[in-house]
Amino acid sequence: MTEQRQTSEEYIVKSFQAEDLVKLTNEANQRHLEYSQTNPNAKANIYLQSVETLDGFAECKGYDYNKGVDYNEVFKTYINTGFQASLLGQAIEEVNKMIKWRLTDEPIADNETEEYKIMENREKVRCTIFLGYTSNMTSCGMREYIKYLCQHKMIDAIVTTCGGVEEDFMKCMAPHYLGDFYLKGKDLRLQGLNRIGNLVVPNANYCKLEAFMVPILQTMHKEQKEKGEIWSPSKIINRMGQEINNEDSIYYWCWKNDIPVFCPAITDGAIGDIIYFHSYNEPGFICDLSQDIRKLNDLALNAKRSGQLIIGGGVIKHHICNANLMRNGADYSVYINTGFDMDGSDAGARADEAVSWGKIKLDTRHVKVWAEATLVLPILIGETFAKNFDLAKRTL
Repeated sequence: MTEQRQTSEEYIVKSFQAEDLVKLTNEANQRHLEYSQTNPNAKANIYLQSVETLDGFAECKGYDYNKGVDYNEVFKTYINTGFQASLLGQAIEEVNKMIKWRLTDEPIADNETEEYKIMENREKVRCTIFLGYTSNMTSCGMREYIKYLCQHKMIDAIVTTCGGVEEDFMKCMAPHYLGDFYLKGKDLRLQGLNRIGNLVVPNANYCKLEAFMVPILQTMHKEQKEKGEIWSPSKIINRMGQEINNEDSIYYWCWKNDIPVFCPAITDGAIGDIIYFHSYNEPGFICDLSQDIRKLNDLALNAKRSGQLIIGGGVIKHHICNANLMRNGADYSVYINTGFDMDGSDAGARADEAVSWGKIKLDTRHVKVWAEATLVLPILIGETFAKNFDLAKRTL
């Protein structure tokens, strides 16, 4: 292992775990019972005796700007800041574990193949990193951060939605614009403008997407008929990434660096609309989802170590988690979303629910950051992939 990977992470501290709390609570309950029976007065109850020591637990403390403006040091203190900052600090630790892990970190198993008993080969084996994100991440400025990861091949696979695909290509042809959350829908509709949160996308941008995709779809359909090529969502996206030939595109880099992009809901958007209209002009185009589910599940099943970084919820979250069920759970898991679990939705479910299904391993730490992703994803990527660039990149 390199010296960098052997060095302990700064600011890693012990936090309360359930078993610690149970032990302290049982001891405190007994003392409280004895104390309350012998001291029946208000002041004594207000100043109930604390446990004797909390040695070994982290002190809650933030950064002091009297030391100067140093965001590197600010982010280091997040883990001891409390609330969602501490969860973001833990998420940074988990992603750095994904980046730094090599098979050489593990003892050689008795049933290991001869290939992976050779230390040089073991050093090349990394954690397989799955990145999932919803379409709004491509709609907004998070697209550029995701493109960076793909440009340097820092991840192994993507799962996203139809909008997460098409809006990347649309931005290669025309921009999205900053608007306001409270622009009136009726006024926008009459002007041919579409609102995504506080962003505005002209209908003309979708016309440009159609002009780009229709010839590609026609060519793919021709190859299906003449060569027997059966297309899957990942193959369609790969072809589009090749044809766009634009370094601003996420999927150009996915094509160039052989990063598969899975989109189980590929018809749920403008791409689906284009396929729909094409079916009337030339029926019979086949999009085979079964190819992709096998490819994704095999990728997880064959991973020596698996990490999942999931931004948002819904189909992209479950699709990655379910793939990791094939290997009895991911080793590292980080969620960033604003969903709550009280409605029973998978989108809002905490990571511990995935443990119950076998989608996250029993003995791992998993982190969910309750936050709007645009606030925290740039920090997370900066403190992990960018800061550990040489360890994270898989390009020459």
